[in-house]
Amino acid sequence: MKSNKIILFFILISTVFVSCVKQSENNSQNNNIEIKVNDLLSKMTLEEKVGQMTQLNLDVISNGEIYKLDEPHQLNKKKLIKAIVDYKVGSILNCGGHSYSREHWHEIINQIQKISKTKTRLGIPILYGIDAIHGANYTIGSTLFPQQLAQAATWNPELIEKITSITAYEVRASGIPWNFSPVLDLGRQPLWSRFFETYGEDVYLAKKMTASAIKGYQGNDVSSKNKVAACMKHFLGYSFSLSGKDRTPAWIPERELRQYFLPTFKTAIDEGAKTVMINSGEINGIPVHANYDILTKLLRDELKFKGVVVTDWEDIIKLYKIHKVASSLKEAVKISVLAGIDLSMVPNDYEFSDLLIQLVKEKQIPESRINESVKRILTLKFELGLFENSTALIKDYPDFGSEKFQKISYEAASESITLLKNTNNILPLSKNKSVLVCGPSANSLNILNGAWTHTWQGIDTNFNTKNKATILKSIINKIGQSKVTYFEGVTLDAEINIQQTVAEAKNKDVIVVCLGELPCTEKPGDIEDLTLPIAQLNLVKALAKTGKPIILVIVENRPRIINEIENLAQSILMSYLPGDEGGKAISDILFGDVNPSGKLPFTYPRYTGSLIPYDHKFSEKLDKNFTENGYNPQYPFGYGLSFSNFIYSDLSLSSQTISPVDTLIVKVKVKNTSNLSGKEVIQLYISDTYASITPSVKKLIAFDKQFIEKGKEITVVFKITKDDLTFVDKNNSSIYEEGDFEIYISNLTNKFILKK
Repeated sequence: MKSNKIILFFILISTVFVSCVKQSENNSQNNNIEIKVNDLLSKMTLEEKVGQMTQLNLDVISNGEIYKLDEPHQLNKKKLIKAIVDYKVGSILNCGGHSYSREHWHEIINQIQKISKTKTRLGIPILYGIDAIHGANYTIGSTLFPQQLAQAATWNPELIEKITSITAYEVRASGIPWNFSPVLDLGRQPLWSRFFETYGEDVYLAKKMTASAIKGYQGNDVSSKNKVAACMKHFLGYSFSLSGKDRTPAWIPERELRQYFLPTFKTAIDEGAKTVMINSGEINGIPVHANYDILTKLLRDELKFKGVVVTDWEDIIKLYKIHKVASSLKEAVKISVLAGIDLSMVPNDYEFSDLLIQLVKEKQIPESRINESVKRILTLKFELGLFENSTALIKDYPDFGSEKFQKISYEAASESITLLKNTNNILPLSKNKSVLVCGPSANSLNILNGAWTHTWQGIDTNFNTKNKATILKSIINKIGQSKVTYFEGVTLDAEINIQQTVAEAKNKDVIVVCLGELPCTEKPGDIEDLTLPIAQLNLVKALAKTGKPIILVIVENRPRIINEIENLAQSILMSYLPGDEGGKAISDILFGDVNPSGKLPFTYPRYTGSLIPYDHKFSEKLDKNFTENGYNPQYPFGYGLSFSNFIYSDLSLSSQTISPVDTLIVKVKVKNTSNLSGKEVIQLYISDTYASITPSVKKLIAFDKQFIEKGKEITVVFKITKDDLTFVDKNNSSIYEEGDFEIYISNLTNKFILKK
């Protein structure tokens, strides 16, 4: 016993020593960078400083016109000299319209960095940024993953860290050190065109995914050739516009802002996220790019964010032209810089630079304010190791687009796809069945991937990844061409051959109808109605008259209303935007080679006017008859079926009463009573019986995804502390209150009391 204690003591001492050494190394590195930054800054002219705060679109330095570049793409030497040498520009972004080969990316980055290193006075490297939203989507041959909403549907944070690690590797392999991802806006407005880019509607689930994403992108050393600087988007409240249209006003009281929309960003900052991009819209009448209270008081002073703040596309210009809070572009520059902007995504001219220099010379902006931003930008460049190595070598990235990376993409797609309905266990299908495949998403890689795929809107088929199978092709690969017939039936919004499709369906055992939505994001993705297009609804209605079983496969950016046809289908698969491997994953679930385990990361609405999240208030349960049927979604948050059958039992608490210093141990047993092993997401919700701020009906505070073998039972353990019971009060402070709480896991409930 004594020897064990001695061993334990030395292990403890060793652990503390290693931790201290690492902390000392980090402090030394940070001090070293600070010295270098201050030394470099002391040598810089005003023009060089302002150049560092300027970010240009790649189009500005390329052959051809902006948004209409010459093909094949090439940089323009004269334009490049003007940008980097004359205007001392410190950052460039974008892809010139479509994805490039790795070789061409290396050519671009090498040319840019060479000019910066050899033709400028101080040789400061360029900070290049890209929108790698679901993989390195602007590099040909990269691994494309499911979009963020689908990633959230896996309820598997470890898998998200793998995804973002691979994305970081392949973005760096393209020579680019900065990724404009992840989107941390909460998906609580289903109309919003960027809903699919979020981690869903719930704060806790999104926080868990956020932490994993930042770890995956940045790792422990962002200077590593396999890591990139992450960019939190879009600070703050961007996703909750009142109209649901992109970049339109949001009305969010500060308490709500802190309760729902701030926590993901705080999580990312706590994880060390290096950069943040700002919300293009306005909150409560003030554009966020002009909001000192948000950009400085909240972000800098309260949250202690030390990194770089970058605007979104043209958003300083929009303060003048769109938001009308500035009487001129010059005033817009002044407002935004004084509010807290570090780096302006200008992106197509040099007016920002010219005007900012004027403002400093006129003493309307102190040069000390410019120094603050330039310090942050230079610090990031040093942290990324750009001064030592600003380019990449193809040979250093042998796993780019590799089979092992594609397997992770397939795993993510398989774990995200959510079985919403399965009447009489019609799925999985026998491989001997004859199948009619139809619908607009059946034979489209573009719809499977969505926007930010090779092009901004993701609709150009010319750049699709080679040798990736659509849903149709995957089903043919699975059961053979002879058993499969394909008629599109309808496009996304128009009928083409419904009668022929119905006629052919009569000769088949089962119908797989693949519905979908046009890939889109930002303003082009604005819609007027969540209902699926009439043509797609009509296709399902016509096919239902054959009496053949219908399997709906839904591939969409956001939850489109299906209540008119839901009862006509025997089975429904929600596929989100599953990426290049989505077709294979869907086919494997249809025919039982994969047991579905995805769970909805949002509430699927039944009606276009009933967009109520799961953590709604008790008053929202009341209907017009004053009964508690007001909350009636098509499918609830966290819902998802399996081919296995899981039974929950024995929900127990370590105590029925706890104090603020206690940890409550919650245990529950889960048994797989079926003959098929599978994964289950065990979800723990609480409800505060009474509170000074109206409590939610329930709130997710923990979950655990477990693989449970057939016939086996496991015990899942959760730990609850007072931090899990907090909420934002009327003074905008995070507090907890004593009182009664209820716990829900599946169909089980229990209670405890928190006493101060």
